[in-house]
Amino acid sequence: MTQWIEIGALADIPRLGSRVVRTPGGNIAVFRTESDEVFALDDRCPHKGGPLSQGIVHNKRVTCPLHNFVIELASGQAVAPDEGCTHTHPAKVENGVVWLSVRQAAAAVS
Repeated sequence: MTQWIEIGALADIPRLGSRVVRTPGGNIAVFRTESDEVFALDDRCPHKGGPLSQGIVHNKRVTCPLHNFVIELASGQAVAPDEGCTHTHPAKVENGVVWLSVRQAAAAVS
């Protein structure tokens, strides 16, 4: 079962930046693009587990700060020639508020 949890105001996430949501199932990075779209990925690069939340957001991609893997925010797929995928989570903005859909077992704790 999934549930939507309120993350906070869109304005609290810098453009081309991210915010980390801690869950029992692991950290989730919520990204904001230049055009105010939001995406959520597990905060682990598929290459060596680097913190994607600390990466550089550009267009609809994030570059891992450890080894420069580029990850598509919408799909979690690494951009060629890199390989791998990180798990995505549904995210949306309603009336300036960011919402994240998580499995019940991974509901946010802070």
